[in-house]
Amino acid sequence: MKNIFQGIKAYTGAFALISKLKLWNYFFVPIGISLFTAITIGFLAYSLSSPIGTFIAKIWVWDWGKDSFTSFSSIMGGLLVVILGFILYKHIIMALSAPFMSPVSERIEAHLLGTKRHEHRNTSFREQLWRGIKINVRNLSFEILLTIPILLIGFIPVIGIISTILLFLVQAYYAGFGNMDYTLERHLNYRESITFVKNNKGAAIGNGIVFMLFLLIPVVGIILVLPLSVTAASIKTVDLLTIENRLVSTQKTTLK
Repeated sequence: MKNIFQGIKAYTGAFALISKLKLWNYFFVPIGISLFTAITIGFLAYSLSSPIGTFIAKIWVWDWGKDSFTSFSSIMGGLLVVILGFILYKHIIMALSAPFMSPVSERIEAHLLGTKRHEHRNTSFREQLWRGIKINVRNLSFEILLTIPILLIGFIPVIGIISTILLFLVQAYYAGFGNMDYTLERHLNYRESITFVKNNKGAAIGNGIVFMLFLLIPVVGIILVLPLSVTAASIKTVDLLTIENRLVSTQKTTLK
């Protein structure tokens, strides 16, 4: 819980730091990706919710209660599309924005450490994009595997409310995971990064909680979610890497 609150706390001052370091220009393309993806998924959710609900309703073969079950199925169909839309949205924008967010994270890191040029693993635009896709495809797969049983729990009376909380926390964790990786890719390889986030899952969940809440704000949330969440994640991740002595330059200094 302490790490979750620290992950949330990292958002304080994020807006001011973006302005101070003049980072807004870096966010134009990611914001465009975010808006386009949100509009596309929103259109699909609106178009597919009714057909999915009708398809689900076919399993009810009795005449009695047919209308009620059809209405319930339409709601569930819409909910399913929205949930899948949320899952796909965040992974799509985080994967495609990786080459643009890495420089942002690097400038924040240099500012926090008081260095103009920070030593780290050199990665190209193509490598950053590939890593972003690889990480988010991996996270998407695990998130869907966890989401399915959680949704099934939702059908159980009384304890079904737990599924909503679990679903939100799972989505928050993987959102925070993606935001933290923009910093981790310069210091840790693919496997090391996965282990690092698992060991600091509270920080990832804290960052992701605010990320998910931003998505509930129409238009403005979609525009600001990446700038603020990436900045907050960079601040917290640099702090964790420093504490664990995992920064590349720190390791080199220690060796000397």
